[in-house]
This record gives sequence, C-alpha cells and structure tokens, in this order.
Amino acid sequence: MSTVKVAISIDSSLLVQIDQMVKEKIFPSRSKAIQSAIHEKLNRLNRDRLAQECSKLDVKFEQALAEEGMSEELSQWPEY
Repeated sequence: MSTVKVAISIDSSLLVQIDQMVKEKIFPSRSKAIQSAIHEKLNRLNRDRLAQECSKLDVKFEQALAEEGMSEELSQWPEY
C-alpha cells in the first residue's frame, strides 16, 4: 500500500487519546491509529450504504426472481 503525507487539524482531546493508545502500544504510531480509524469509518459507511440499497429491494420480486426456473422438471437439469 502506497502512503502519502497529509496535514490534518485534530481536536487536542482526540490527540491525547491517540497518544495514550500509542503509549499503551495499541497502535505503533499516531499515523497508524488515524489510518485505522479512517479505514474503519469508511468500511462502516460502505456497509450502511449497502444496507440502505438492499432495503429498497422488493422482497417478493427478488424471491420470485431467485426461484425463476426452479419449477422446471428435475430431469431437465444438467448433471453435475
């Protein structure tokens, strides 16, 4: 993974908490702590977005679509 340097402004109380986690060796550095937090937040946002999109689906239509073709005779199904 390629990394680049950025400058950020952060609330001093958050920085104290991050520094404490680094001191306790939860994270090896401030950078890793912040990277981890951003990564976790982005993953959560993506999961929430997927859940929101899934909630828009018509359950009955999706069920019918999934079962489409299942009513064919078993003898017409290919052998595996």
